[in-house]
Amino acid sequence: MNILVTGASGQLGSEIKRIASKSNHFNYTFVDIEEMDLMSDDPIVRFFDGNHFDFLINCAAYTAVDRAEEESAIAYRVNAGAVKTLTDRCLENKVRLIHVSTDYVFDGKGNKPIQEMAITNPLSVYGKSKLEGERHVLETLNDAYIIRTAWVYSSFGKNFVKTIAGLAKERELIRVVYDQVGSPTYARDLAATIIGIVDSIASGRKDSPGIYHYTNEGVISWYDLACFIVEHYELPCRIKPIPSEEYKTLAIRPSFSVLDKRKIKETFGIEIPHWHKSLVDCLNELSS
Repeated sequence: MNILVTGASGQLGSEIKRIASKSNHFNYTFVDIEEMDLMSDDPIVRFFDGNHFDFLINCAAYTAVDRAEEESAIAYRVNAGAVKTLTDRCLENKVRLIHVSTDYVFDGKGNKPIQEMAITNPLSVYGKSKLEGERHVLETLNDAYIIRTAWVYSSFGKNFVKTIAGLAKERELIRVVYDQVGSPTYARDLAATIIGIVDSIASGRKDSPGIYHYTNEGVISWYDLACFIVEHYELPCRIKPIPSEEYKTLAIRPSFSVLDKRKIKETFGIEIPHWHKSLVDCLNELSS
């Protein structure tokens, strides 16, 4: 099986690349902006015209949530326009698509784990552009997978975990919101799950296209997550809990981002690690 992975230098793409380097089960091609610029259609079309793939794992996205409020045209181009072109190429070339999306397609105003078919209502340009990308996938392909995730972190790139770990070594006090709740996602766990789904499809064990939710198990606030990181490293930095209204950002974030994961667990028979275990693994790796 030939697998194309976009967004190769991002957190999820980097973790897929790491797993792929330890296995010769599939043939992977990893691309980022240098190999396939998503800001226009031509590079995408040319790349597909010159290569054959069985699967596309689309990890590419414009994820600068606040900057997207000021750069909406770019956010919509990458998260929606480019996705439409990719789905069109997949349809024409009979490529199976696994598209990664986000909890930001919801408004987060509930208090129960959010199921896949829950009503979407994004509050930000980022969320709206990602939802439009989802719609392009669903309208074009009847055999695609959409996997929504949340609070992604890893040892690669920029993320909350690395930011807090870095700031806590420099500052005596960090202010973190306490009224936004969700489930962290270790990109390595998600990468392994996506590759497992590809393997399941390729081997004929299970193939059930649609929308799925994936995060690590457990629920926590940003404040408690920051406290955990500081305590793990035994740093003297104090974490001060503040309400979201005291931490002004350009984009409005969902206050409740706990995703219901029963569908992906039951469909593919997987067990998802608790965020505590996975975060410790990542923090230990960052230390080494």
